[in-house]
Amino acid sequence: MTSIPTRLARAQQYATRAAFFLPGFATAAWAPLVPFAKRRTALDEGSLGLVLLCLGAGSLLAMPIAGMLAARHGCRAVMIATLVMVIASLPLLAIAPSPSTLGLALFVFGAGVGACDCVMNMQAIMVERDSGRPMMSGFHAFYSIGGAVGAGAMTALLALHLSPWLVCLLASAVIAALLAISLPHWRTDKAPSDAPLFAVPHGVVLAIGVLCFVAFLAEGAVLDWSAVFLHEVQQVDPSRAGLGYLAFAIAMTVTRLVGDGVVARLGRHRSILIGSLIAATGFALATFASWLPFALCGYALVGLGCANIVPALFSMAGNQKVMPESLAIPAITTLGYAGVLAGPALIGFVAQASSLVFAFSAVAVTLVCIGLAARWVRA
Repeated sequence: MTSIPTRLARAQQYATRAAFFLPGFATAAWAPLVPFAKRRTALDEGSLGLVLLCLGAGSLLAMPIAGMLAARHGCRAVMIATLVMVIASLPLLAIAPSPSTLGLALFVFGAGVGACDCVMNMQAIMVERDSGRPMMSGFHAFYSIGGAVGAGAMTALLALHLSPWLVCLLASAVIAALLAISLPHWRTDKAPSDAPLFAVPHGVVLAIGVLCFVAFLAEGAVLDWSAVFLHEVQQVDPSRAGLGYLAFAIAMTVTRLVGDGVVARLGRHRSILIGSLIAATGFALATFASWLPFALCGYALVGLGCANIVPALFSMAGNQKVMPESLAIPAITTLGYAGVLAGPALIGFVAQASSLVFAFSAVAVTLVCIGLAARWVRA
């Protein structure tokens, strides 16, 4: 018979996977709604871009606050609160009648998702530490799985001509059900009463945060620019330009599902080094291949290489002693997600000044720098 502690550990591991699945599912559920929101609010492309910034702004502002609240009240309380925000705001995204109301709903939705992204990593670090073995890649895989399920389910239901409002209610119901099942097994650990609530990241925490920024920048480059690159530079038909991101996403998800065993054998530093070199090779192949299958292999290599970099960096953040986890994880999460938001814009500026080929080549070089720099980051 399984002992109670072992059953409890497994329950916490399953609940942590659900904690990663839920924000991935919620974020992907919003993506198919964008055309409906654009038409309903009569926004042009430029105005829509400005409104969409509300989502990112909400996420970045909420992350450090979430860390402070988790330190005082535990991960469970904060994840419940943030997911309630997501559940409540998701249907509003389908009915917001004006740009201002849509922006407000996106800000609340982004704050909920961003705060949950932060605290789920704090939860994962504690569960991984208790297990005594690498688990972070597997946890992050469930974020990707949640994204695939959310996008697929929402697209399928909308294709059946269900109203966006009803589809969002169904998505919120799924989130609420998984929340109810998982919450008893989320951690309630609190920081010592005399622990600081805020500190500027420094030392190894700042170094890990910068590496996360670059890693997320590379992922954001594939998300926002791969289809444009395939169409405009490699003359791929627009109907097939999304294949690059698809190859990347599949490779990343599969690799993360088996990534914990790889990290256990190689160690975190070597996994980051090898992963960054593979990802840089993939970017080079995707950039200079003249045949679409080779380019798709390149994007798959990027996904394979990047898969374990961010999870390994978060694990290193959990092992460092320079700052408490309640301060380190929000700082690193905020820096990392800033890379997702700022990265595509930086690539656009570089491409405007030179070319997309040069911009993609620069991303490959920065990935090599991640691998080399990680050797000196000791946590």
